[in-house]
Amino acid sequence: MYELLTGPMLWLSFAIFFIGCIVRLVMYFRGLHWQMDRVAYTEHMSYGVKGAVRSIFFWLIPYGTRSWRVNPFFTIVFFVFHVGLILTPIFLVAHNIILKERWGFRLWTMSETTADMLTIGVIVAAVFLVLRRIAMPEVRLLTTPYDYLVLLIATAPFITGFLAFHLVPPSYNFWLYLHIITGEIMLIAIPFTKLSHFVLFFASRAQLGADYGIKRGGMKGRSFPW
Repeated sequence: MYELLTGPMLWLSFAIFFIGCIVRLVMYFRGLHWQMDRVAYTEHMSYGVKGAVRSIFFWLIPYGTRSWRVNPFFTIVFFVFHVGLILTPIFLVAHNIILKERWGFRLWTMSETTADMLTIGVIVAAVFLVLRRIAMPEVRLLTTPYDYLVLLIATAPFITGFLAFHLVPPSYNFWLYLHIITGEIMLIAIPFTKLSHFVLFFASRAQLGADYGIKRGGMKGRSFPW
């Protein structure tokens, strides 16, 4: 079972993930009507590049934009959730052991204590995100069961991994297999669900930043909306 899950199934999951993300990016950029502003983009591309870099940079910093400063508490919740969601799977010791066994390389790894703290952070942040959707009328109005399902898909590998690491009954193998399965489900789901913002965030922020930079940033004295 373990060999199947960490062998062919893992290969399949990564293949769907990478190919799906590439397709989503291609579809995103093909959907943009750059030709409508081709003169502006051609003549002021340097401002577009600066605007794209600036947009991504400030959105990756807590309170770096006006939008982040509107809800300071949930800004921290969002960042804790996403930082743990991305860093923990990549730099976890156990995951890098599998990388070494299957593909012959490994990355820098974090300590088990750090991974444990990030995992707890993801789980706690997920609880706050659920409570936010329930408690805030303007968010609850836009929330559907699909949103809770996506959050569950993203969080399940962390819950099962935490339970496996701490040897919670019924058994280590039970939680380990469930952890691997939920992790692979998340990889497969990313290109097909809202989790695709894992990739599209950078594309959309770059596009919006470039557009704003070209149309307004080229005029000296104009400020950016972040």
